[in-house]
Amino acid sequence: MKPILIALCCLFISVTCSAQSFLTKDGSVEFFSKVPLHSFSGESSSLNGRVSLEDGTVDFYIDLETLKTGIRKRDKDMRKVLGTKEFPFAEFVGTLETGFELLPGDSKPVRVSGTFSMHGNDRPIEVEGSLVYSAVGLELEAAWTIRLEDYDIEPPRLLIMKVDQEQKISIRAILLPE
Repeated sequence: MKPILIALCCLFISVTCSAQSFLTKDGSVEFFSKVPLHSFSGESSSLNGRVSLEDGTVDFYIDLETLKTGIRKRDKDMRKVLGTKEFPFAEFVGTLETGFELLPGDSKPVRVSGTFSMHGNDRPIEVEGSLVYSAVGLELEAAWTIRLEDYDIEPPRLLIMKVDQEQKISIRAILLPE
């Protein structure tokens, strides 16, 4: 009898998880950028997002004004280059490629196909990451690389040095049940 109850509880938890949506309003975003002989990063703790395990949809966005590099002048220049007055947000909307069952304590690699939008441009991308179903909700980590020219962004220059076209982006979030 006891094994049957345990099996039913596991089945109930599995079904509950696969039918839930999870939200975050304070995830983190980090970007990594290079110029010759130097690199720098920026970050924000204002990532908003939603993951629905029921229909496999993913939607994350960030207010680009919240990105900070640690140097106020560089932040101001970055906002100007990104055109945040006209294009204040970057957003990724996609669909999980792998249908899967996620049980408490499970950690699964995920791949999401979707559209990354920034600076008024939309580009299809694939993002790889991981989901962990923890006691508090879903823990998400993901990373991808973009090219500034794909979003009609002219990399800033410092004298003869130009910021690299490739920008590495990573996100981390704990998403709570909706």
